Amino acid sequence: MSIVRVMPGRRPKLHQVDPDGTGEYKKTEQGKDKAKARTAELIAKLGGLQERLYANGDRALLIVLQGMDTSGKDGTIKHVMAGVNPQGCRVVSFKAPTTLERAHDFLWRVHQEVPPKGYLGIFNRSHYEDVLITRVHGWISEKNVRRRFEQIAEFEQLLCESGTTILKFFLHISKDEQKERLEERIRDPEKRWKWNSGDLEERKLWNDYMRAFEDVMAATSTERAPWYIVPANRKWYRNLVVAEQTVDALEEMKLKTPPAPAGVDFRTLKIV
Repeated sequence: MSIVRVMPGRRPKLHQVDPDGTGEYKKTEQGKDKAKARTAELIAKLGGLQERLYANGDRALLIVLQGMDTSGKDGTIKHVMAGVNPQGCRVVSFKAPTTLERAHDFLWRVHQEVPPKGYLGIFNRSHYEDVLITRVHGWISEKNVRRRFEQIAEFEQLLCESGTTILKFFLHISKDEQKERLEERIRDPEKRWKWNSGDLEERKLWNDYMRAFEDVMAATSTERAPWYIVPANRKWYRNLVVAEQTVDALEEMKLKTPPAPAGVDFRTLKIV
């Protein structure tokens, strides 16, 4: 597959990762259909695994989605989590911090949204915004950035040791692909509600963001909370990769159906 797992202590080079990559699947209608069929199988499997996760109630899974504007964070959630029971899934989107949130440490609001045991949680943007947008715009010193890298790594280690598996995905699109998606929002009346003029200003800082993402992944990709770079120009391949990694993470938990309540003989039990 074209997906790249960032090894601890290694700095990825995003310009060397093809955002248009599709792994073993050809960039044809046949390849696309094959990938979609495999994704559908994974989504069906994900539903059953998530039910076991909820039934056991002793583990949690946190998925972190990061990427440039239009990289497909919303679309990934919509498609990959289509078969998940909403009762056992929590999606959180982090916006600019409120006055109350700014009065606490930067991880305070994040810790409150971590999925409880038994749940699958998804961060649509996350605590990493506090070392990305703040850094690119010069709102935070380099000293504080490095300190926050360490605090984030320690925070995620705490979550892992407390029973939470963490998957972090950087949805990697090209600048040309972003241009096409922004133009589509202009053309399509059904998508104009997504338009944000601020996206154009952030686009001007593309190279700065790429360097910032590389630094983030180099500093915070660990054995237990790894970063994955997902080629995301092709939405169908992006969905496949995220679905596959999510299913793999849940299968590694070796979840079993909990035993039936003790003292009940289901062979003779009758409902009147």
